[in-house]
This record gives sequence, C-alpha cells and structure tokens, in this order.
Amino acid sequence: MAHVEWSAGIDSVSGALSKPGKNPQHSCNKMLLGTHRVAPTQSNQCNRIYLRKKVKRSTPVTSKEIGIRSRFAAISRAVAERKEDLSKLSADQAAFVAQKDNPDGKKTMLAYYWYVCGQEYDQQNG
Repeated sequence: MAHVEWSAGIDSVSGALSKPGKNPQHSCNKMLLGTHRVAPTQSNQCNRIYLRKKVKRSTPVTSKEIGIRSRFAAISRAVAERKEDLSKLSADQAAFVAQKDNPDGKKTMLAYYWYVCGQEYDQQNG
C-alpha cells in the first residue's frame, strides 16, 4: 500500500476527488477516491487513495432487486417519519434503552429505528 504525504495545511482527504461523468468528452475514466480513517488504532497510517475504473452494469435489474430497493425506500421513509413523531418518542427511547445492552440489541437509536420499521414493514408486506 502506498504512503501519501500531504502538503502543508492539508491534514486529510476524504471522498471522491474526481468522478467519471456521463459525458465522455468532459470526464475521466477512473474515480479517484480518498479515505481518512478516524477509528482509534495504534497505526498513524490513516489516509488511503484508491483508483476505481468506471463500471457498466452487464445484467438487467431483476425483480428481486427492485423489491429490495422498494423495501429500503419504504423503511427509510418510515424511519424519517418515526424520528419526527413526538407521540412515539418517549416510548421509543425507553424501548431502545431496554434492549441496547442485550447481545443482539441495537447500539444506536438510528439502528433501532431501522430494526423496528423493518419489522413493521415485513409484517405488513409478508
């Protein structure tokens, strides 16, 4: 793995530095992606740079994939609505605190919301 030295004043880079676009005349063929790891470790090598070629899908989207995408979108909307619903807030917080220390408990409130809304979606849609 290559080591990246940054110029003075640049501590880290994270995200897409260049992306392949849809217009072939004004676009590069590769994506340059920089990552900065913030997890505490013993290593100080926390910056990485990757090159990724432009990928074109070779198979059509299947009905299973469409179902997964629609499930994700529905649960995402339900999570957003539930986060804003003040009538459920205190009950959700109490239920979250009660389950979070269990071995299979959700450790963040957002993960808990995704779990609960996913269960509700699956019950409604079989």
